[in-house]
Amino acid sequence: MTENLLRFETSPYLLQHQDNPVHWRGWNAAALEEARDLDRPILLSIGYAACHWCHVMAHESFEDTTTAAVMNRLFVNIKVDREERPDIDQIYMAALHAIGDQGGWPLTMFLTPDGKPIWGGTYFPKVSRYGRPGFVDVLEQIARFYAEDRDQILAQADRIAAHLQPRPEGDGPPLGRPLLDEAARAILGIMDLDKGGTRGAPKFPNTSVIDFLARSAHRTGDGEMARAVDATLLGLSQGGIFDHVGGGFSRYSTDADWLVPHFEKMLSDNGLLLEQLALIAGVSGAGAIYRRRIETTIGWLVREMRLADGAFAASLDADSEGHEGRFYVWTRAELEGLLGPDDAAFLGALYDIRPEGNWEGVSIPNRLRSPAPLDAAGEARAGALLAKLLAAREKRVRPGLDDKILVDWNGYAITGLATAGWLLDRPDWTELAATAFRFLTESICRDGRPGHAARGGKSVHPGFSSDLASLARAAVALHQATQNGLYLDHAIGYLDQLEAHHGDGRGGYYFTADDAEALILRKAERIDDASPNPHGLAVDSLVRLWALTGEDRFRDRADKVLEAAAPMINRNVFGTASLLSGLDLRLAIRTVVILTAQTDDGAALRRAVLKDWRPTFVLDIRPDDHALPVGHPAHGKRAIGGRATAYVCREGSCSLPITEPEALVAELHGAWLPHG
Repeated sequence: MTENLLRFETSPYLLQHQDNPVHWRGWNAAALEEARDLDRPILLSIGYAACHWCHVMAHESFEDTTTAAVMNRLFVNIKVDREERPDIDQIYMAALHAIGDQGGWPLTMFLTPDGKPIWGGTYFPKVSRYGRPGFVDVLEQIARFYAEDRDQILAQADRIAAHLQPRPEGDGPPLGRPLLDEAARAILGIMDLDKGGTRGAPKFPNTSVIDFLARSAHRTGDGEMARAVDATLLGLSQGGIFDHVGGGFSRYSTDADWLVPHFEKMLSDNGLLLEQLALIAGVSGAGAIYRRRIETTIGWLVREMRLADGAFAASLDADSEGHEGRFYVWTRAELEGLLGPDDAAFLGALYDIRPEGNWEGVSIPNRLRSPAPLDAAGEARAGALLAKLLAAREKRVRPGLDDKILVDWNGYAITGLATAGWLLDRPDWTELAATAFRFLTESICRDGRPGHAARGGKSVHPGFSSDLASLARAAVALHQATQNGLYLDHAIGYLDQLEAHHGDGRGGYYFTADDAEALILRKAERIDDASPNPHGLAVDSLVRLWALTGEDRFRDRADKVLEAAAPMINRNVFGTASLLSGLDLRLAIRTVVILTAQTDDGAALRRAVLKDWRPTFVLDIRPDDHALPVGHPAHGKRAIGGRATAYVCREGSCSLPITEPEALVAELHGAWLPHG
């Protein structure tokens, strides 16, 4: 079949390529069979809609008829959206690492007809430059090797495929406080304590590392760890990586100062950052800044990313009008034309919009040079002027929106919205989270099992371990915000599905389900990437369910996951930060039970909990006449004297009854002091 078949796909990224002269196929059985029937190698190109270098390679090579003719003559060409099919991306990115390339997107891999990797790279220019060979030269050389050195090529493919198979693990270190403290010190050693993030450039908003260092600061009382967390969140909040005009965080900063972002905006990053900012806002001196960033980011989510059904789109492109960042940058002349000289001078000084520009002759708004807070009048003036810039920006050519729904990324957004909603007393944010969760559970499920991606009435099923783990954690976050027990039922159901369809029987979870399409490898990776690993997410939810239900099966499953991951934690503490956070929770979790009375709904006690909230706490509010589960440490406890009564419980025992908010604050303060 000699035509481009991507018009039959639903992914916005694949549809971007439907008019290429390349005879693209999606990843499916028919495409693989075609490669076997023609005895041609496969050219696998993996990218995503917001990827700048994917666009560059497309314009240079895939839209070029001469290059396309070579591709069509020599290969079966398959295009994959890495966000829609992360299972495929994981395998072939690991293969690229195995042959010595650090990886990135676009991912360009050459495969045997049965899908084994031969060789690959990332971006290839049309003609040789940047020290990279020209793409057509690569195509012809790979095809020649396949035709003339078949045995050698197949042997190499077998070696790479064998290298990707998991190897037996040795024993890991003891899982306890010393491991947590040693890991935290090791991570602290590579952090930039002044500017935040890891030292040097580029800088990524690694929320798993932020979370673990914040927990470690609470656990140890180490001021340097707290400084690393605040420096990172302040850099993110004040730098150009944050969109000060419209809200939302970009993917990463290309420089060491958080000034120049890679301008794509991903739902996953923003959901995860909402949670971290909400958790730290109440205990940081920069809490007011963090709250404003939360408010404007949620405003962006609602304005630009929320779909008609209440779920959220995946990403916004980095490019518009063929240029990265054009939508987001300003000149001083534009400010003066929109605002007049006085207001332009005020806002330009505040947000570093200079006559000469701060990046390639234009300016990326940021607060790095003027971080001091304004008084109320100054904030009001700046807010009104930014609103004018936003209205003017809306008239520009917009970056492309990838409007597919990713279940795991929506789960991160739901968790962030729910956490911000209840910690910052914004029930409207919690309702946004609840609406999105309701859509996911009702519309992207088959027989109660969630899918992974959906768009245009089509979806990718079954979901991956990331989808189940993210949804379970979102359900637990919604329970914390609403105290609605139905969310716990959802969380238990998703974690049971994770065990049934993804469990390896040894404390690990395969990324793909047992009834999913068979690929050359079934991975069970424990390393965090831009998002927390499903194993770390699962441990967090399992431990919280143990605290809320008293059912030891949840604790035992969490322990099994942590024990199986111990060797990997020992080798790579930075890459297993989400698992380390899960271990910290397992060792330090406290359940705050508030039993309400007819004339006292416990609002004062609840406010006291929020005042000193820590991520190792779980809140459980129940009417006094609602019996707690038999295994729950507070089983049999009652409200005292007709007043709402709190109990702080840990490892099967609870505090004395507490009816005064001040006493609860004192008890909680003691509960989160550095513990041994």
